[in-house]
Amino acid sequence: MKTITIRDLRLRWPQTEQALEVEREMIVTRDGRPVAKLVRIVPEQKKRRRWDPEEHRRWQRKVNHGNVARWVDKTLTQSRADRWPLNPPKSK
Repeated sequence: MKTITIRDLRLRWPQTEQALEVEREMIVTRDGRPVAKLVRIVPEQKKRRRWDPEEHRRWQRKVNHGNVARWVDKTLTQSRADRWPLNPPKSK
């Protein structure tokens, strides 16, 4: 585990921030004694909503005044088949 002094932390924050990308945590020291621990926080990424053929069909009906373009559903289902290996969508 890497250590850094309070003075270095204040004067060299960009380098410290880069070091935190590699190190999981760093100990901050004052007069050679540990006073704090810096821990890297990895922001949680939002998962994209899965494509749902039924929801897409409802959206098509809403936008196209009740009409559904079947070739779009077929094309989207085929292009996204690799994303649903365990539970493929049912085409209607």
